[in-house]
Amino acid sequence: MSIPGYSKDYPYTAKVIEERLLTGPGSDKETKHLVIDIADSGLHYTPGDSLGVWPSNRPIDVDEILRGLKASGDEVVAIPHAAGPISLRSALTNRLALAEPTRKFAETLAGAVSDPASASKLRELLAPEAKEALTQFLGQREYVDLLAEFPSATIEPQVFVDHLRRLQPRLYSIASSSRLFPTKVHLTVAVVKYETNNRERFGVCSNFLGNRVEVGVTAVPVFVADSHFRLPEAGDRDVIMVGPGTGIAPFRAFVQERAAAGAKGRNWLFFGNRHSKTDFFYEEEWREALAQGRLTRLDTAFSRDQPTKVYVQDRIRENAAEIWKWIGGGAHLYVCGDARHMAKDVDAALRDTAAKEGGMAPAEAAAYLTQMKKDRRYQRDVY
Repeated sequence: MSIPGYSKDYPYTAKVIEERLLTGPGSDKETKHLVIDIADSGLHYTPGDSLGVWPSNRPIDVDEILRGLKASGDEVVAIPHAAGPISLRSALTNRLALAEPTRKFAETLAGAVSDPASASKLRELLAPEAKEALTQFLGQREYVDLLAEFPSATIEPQVFVDHLRRLQPRLYSIASSSRLFPTKVHLTVAVVKYETNNRERFGVCSNFLGNRVEVGVTAVPVFVADSHFRLPEAGDRDVIMVGPGTGIAPFRAFVQERAAAGAKGRNWLFFGNRHSKTDFFYEEEWREALAQGRLTRLDTAFSRDQPTKVYVQDRIRENAAEIWKWIGGGAHLYVCGDARHMAKDVDAALRDTAAKEGGMAPAEAAAYLTQMKKDRRYQRDVY
């Protein structure tokens, strides 16, 4: 847990002191290992905790919005949670989220355009029967798109910022043990890029950390966020960890912590990603941990390395008998990563394991896992 002092509302100004690419040449994603210096902060963390990071928006996006508003950026605006009036540029850079435009803004835009065709299009989208069309239209756009598509709109800076939500910090699972790195925090950051409305989009915080932070120079506001995701108090308990992709982060911390604490329990890791050659995060570390006995088992699932896709839930089913033995011996289960697909599929594989190996009906298997969750023997950190 973090000591009183620095917090979400009063973050510590840290610096990234190390950065290295985890993905190899040819990978369709970019994932980085970052080391953040917290030596003078008084912050402390426990494996399972997250580091909260306050990002800033990309200057290029801020500049485009200012052009759309026909503003210089020096205009003074008032926003909630600010000590006083600040410049429009500062508000757009550090305080406000620039994505997810609302119906209310579309209504404001409709009243601000001077071009008849634009006004007609917006009225059609705002009609009661066009609710679904408006949702789809706005879902593909950010505020900058709307200003670009309706250039005849005249919107005062204060009116514009009143529509924007507050920029929020992002939480990253800590990938290091404070026993080994008491003055540093390690993160595993996937730099998010995607496309909507024929525009390339960039994850706000992942691109701030991964592409815009200058090592040793850029100020990075951070805080420690306590978590429910915790290792068993008894070091002799076995642990089974399922962490595909960047879900591997807390388990790197878990294995480091258990080794440093002299825990006698066994450690079994399931890791999955697309390709073994380009996306096997921390491969050398895991191989070394296996060789030294800090990691008991490592099962991998690289979905695109063969014609038929293979995922971590498939590896769980393949190893159902051995997993059930570990669970019967008191092992704790941990899952970290994607909530929409992976976590659900892994949960289904574990229910199947309980049903098959435990001779349970489906309802009994589900109830068994529910009880494991209540007993804190089955924990998930999903997003």
